[in-house]
Amino acid sequence: MSTLIDARGDACPLPVVKAKRALAELEQDTLEVVVDNETATQNLTRFAQAKGCPVTSEKRSEDEYRVFITKGQPSVKDGSTGSSQQAPDVPGGRQVVVISANTMGSGDDALGRTLLKGFVFALTQLDTLPKAVLLYNGGVRLACEGSESLDDLSALAAAGVEVASCGACLSYYGLTEKLAVGQVTNMYAIVEAQMAASAILRP
Repeated sequence: MSTLIDARGDACPLPVVKAKRALAELEQDTLEVVVDNETATQNLTRFAQAKGCPVTSEKRSEDEYRVFITKGQPSVKDGSTGSSQQAPDVPGGRQVVVISANTMGSGDDALGRTLLKGFVFALTQLDTLPKAVLLYNGGVRLACEGSESLDDLSALAAAGVEVASCGACLSYYGLTEKLAVGQVTNMYAIVEAQMAASAILRP
């Protein structure tokens, strides 16, 4: 028997919030969440994995996806859909970098892009790496094809830093298919990460 939540038409981060609330009320059961887009499916999958819950999903039609989250069973670390893929701990604890534009500072945009490229490179040179780099609004462009910061963000990801881009922002800018490094996240996860951070760095 499963508990059903219909989150079709809900904007980010409502599907994750609804799943979180429902999961908290379950003991050992399966939560079935219906959504209408792939991004919401990915967000729910990552949420379940972060909670250590096995998760699978299936596409029923172009506007119907179903995500099945099982509570009360450990995740199987086998690389399958239900595997646990939490970002590993890295030195420095919970420092989080938040980038909300593709330029740094105000004034000349060309200079701002140069400054931001240097900022991201400087992150790779730190003795203490941040826990995560969170990208939203124009900041998601840094993680997409054609970005001059791709190599540096890839180096951070390879070192265990979570690089996460807002799914709604990628969709808004038409960049969902152009994400080249890191993972898609949602606004609930962005808020949660900042609340848990010991320090937040904004360029």
